[in-house]
Amino acid sequence: MKQKYSEEFVEQAVVKLLSRGKRTVREVALDLNVNYHTAKNWMQRGSPDKAGVSHGKEKRPQDWSAQEQLLALQETHVLSGEALQAWCRERGLFAHHLASWKAAFCSTTRPDAGTRELRSLKDQNDQLKRELVRKEKALAEAAALLILQKKFRALWEDEAK
Repeated sequence: MKQKYSEEFVEQAVVKLLSRGKRTVREVALDLNVNYHTAKNWMQRGSPDKAGVSHGKEKRPQDWSAQEQLLALQETHVLSGEALQAWCRERGLFAHHLASWKAAFCSTTRPDAGTRELRSLKDQNDQLKRELVRKEKALAEAAALLILQKKFRALWEDEAK
């Protein structure tokens, strides 16, 4: 017999499934006493906004774009103490994320100089790789010639006896 779940239960289950952390869907479904496939269907059907989970505000710090990071730094520039902590809690960040973003923005130099330098290093690396391949081939050829020369001498010495 197919079991019916209330709409509130489904919404709460979707919230729990979407905010499960490192746990698998199967583990959360087992905790909810719900079939795994039912839980997967609820996740696919329910949008995060309907379920009460707002991914717009609370996303991982590494998922923030450079523009969003800059805006966050501008908003928090004048904040300190509790106000800064409250702002960070609202967006799912820590103060050290803001500090690292600020350090990253302050340490960046002109992108043109960096890309030119990177390009020249890549070219130099490619040239060295080609030279290494050429020298390895020459070394292998010299080793083969030495072996052939030894075999040739050994063959003539056997015939001379």
